[in-house]
Amino acid sequence: MRNLPLLLICLLLQACTATQKGLSDAATQAFLGPDDIQVTAERINALPYASMYLRVADGQQIFVVLGFNENGQQKWITSDKAMVVTQNGRVIKTLGLSDNLNQVSNLQQDPLRNPLQLTEGAGWTRTLSWTEQGQLRAGEAVSRFTRLKDEVLQLAGKPVACRVWQEEVSMASNGKSWRNTFWIDTTSGQVRKTEQDLGADYLPVTTTILKPAKS
Repeated sequence: MRNLPLLLICLLLQACTATQKGLSDAATQAFLGPDDIQVTAERINALPYASMYLRVADGQQIFVVLGFNENGQQKWITSDKAMVVTQNGRVIKTLGLSDNLNQVSNLQQDPLRNPLQLTEGAGWTRTLSWTEQGQLRAGEAVSRFTRLKDEVLQLAGKPVACRVWQEEVSMASNGKSWRNTFWIDTTSGQVRKTEQDLGADYLPVTTTILKPAKS
């Protein structure tokens, strides 16, 4: 489903109603403000697009909307035309960042495909390709999942009970290891929040799904 051909233009045009003006203000603040963005639940729910907060490394938390939802992959677009692609909550590709995740293999075996069926010690092996300071890197990553204490997240004004899973990842080729964390809605099985690295212990990204994409 294509969502976003002229979204930013539409949101930033002069509007006739108070609701439209509110959305325009929200978009302007979200994409241009210097501080972490916090969008009200009313504005999130009024916007007819899936949305999330995104933070890359120690940068500003920004508000992004879903551009495309195709073949089980969600493509999130930033105001400066960068793109973050997710599948089952996992970031699988980025474009337009200072460094980027280029490819993740073996996605059909990712335990996050069935998050409510995740079990202690579930494993996964895949090849990652990414850049560091513009230099291409690649290697085979091996994961093991461990369940942490459940948490309740406040998302768009609503409490969402979540199972929390930590993914311990290692890459033998360079000796790197790191942890990814996923918050999974106990009712829908949707991944609602993540903390994950785009490379091997490199370039952390946090995503928080405010309004999930419709399947």
